[in-house]
Amino acid sequence: MTLSKLLRLLALLLAITLVASACGSDSDEESTTDESTEEGTDDGSGDEEGGAGDEVELTQGGSTLDAVRERGSVVCGANESLPGFGIVDSAGEYSGFDIDFCRVVAAGVLGDANAVEYRPLSAEARFTALQSGEIDVLIRNTTWTATRDGGEGATFLFTTFYDGQGMMVPASSGFTTFEDLADASICVQSGTTTELNLTSVFNARGIPFTPVVFAENTELQPAYVEGQCEAWTSDASQLAAFKSSIEGEGGEEQFIMAEVMSKEPLGPVVADGDSAWAQAVEWSVMATVQAWEFGLDSSNIASYSGDNPEIQRFVGQSTDFDAGLGLPSDFAVQIVSQVGNYKEIYDRNIVPIGLTLEGSPNDIWTNGGLMYVPPYR
Repeated sequence: MTLSKLLRLLALLLAITLVASACGSDSDEESTTDESTEEGTDDGSGDEEGGAGDEVELTQGGSTLDAVRERGSVVCGANESLPGFGIVDSAGEYSGFDIDFCRVVAAGVLGDANAVEYRPLSAEARFTALQSGEIDVLIRNTTWTATRDGGEGATFLFTTFYDGQGMMVPASSGFTTFEDLADASICVQSGTTTELNLTSVFNARGIPFTPVVFAENTELQPAYVEGQCEAWTSDASQLAAFKSSIEGEGGEEQFIMAEVMSKEPLGPVVADGDSAWAQAVEWSVMATVQAWEFGLDSSNIASYSGDNPEIQRFVGQSTDFDAGLGLPSDFAVQIVSQVGNYKEIYDRNIVPIGLTLEGSPNDIWTNGGLMYVPPYR
């Protein structure tokens, strides 16, 4: 290569470098201008990288957590017609397993289990309410599935109840298997995984059936009792609750088939894109299981005086520990003393509808169940 050609090449490389540098400088200036003129985007953190770094910081900033604290209450999407899980009485008072977990979140975040505004939602409306921001958290016997996780703008958290879909018939029918229901009419709630599972399982087995669809259980139960359908399919826990209700009101004896046709992991759901709020809800819920594992309940957690360092961290007695979850140091104490540990919540709400805890998937992991949470450390 001649000297003249070498000089021309060096000049060309220098020009390319200068152009690239100018383009990079323009991009940085544009990003800085946008951030400085948009109210609330500069948090004074001194992040010189800009761009994606700022977006992550905003997403993790916990806007819902801040809004809940400013409002002083948690807006919880709930059920109002499912015994054992979510029901409202004539005085307008809510109770149930899922309702208690709404209260758990309020106790953990706000220190007051009663600081909850309940929004009764149908199965079909629940995700719309979550996506629109009408509710802060959805705790309404909602099954975690891939398409819901990926397509509903929803983040599913710790599973609070492991369930499965079953089938109930009047005991007098003599039906004991799914095959016995060939050409039968089957009551099912619309907008649920239950409806999809029924069609999938029965079609796969070649069992013809006629679905009788209802939007709410308040409509479905009387229709079933009146004989508008020969069977009722739902989560096994729901069937147990309605079996108890029907028989308790003097109705016909009911039979729940032994076969379970699906996995139904149920738990709290929050909207995508707010990790701080998701963490606050999840660790509040998991505190009920951890307390149970530690042998702490509503009668003794506030008075713990032992020297176990793990428990000391958990109850907020370790002054040099902060998990960085945005929760008060005594959040677990507030939750368990006001609402109870997981076993207390289960025994209060689920045992009365005929489902025992011991030996079920919802038992603690040390007893062979699936209730297992990460360490609080």
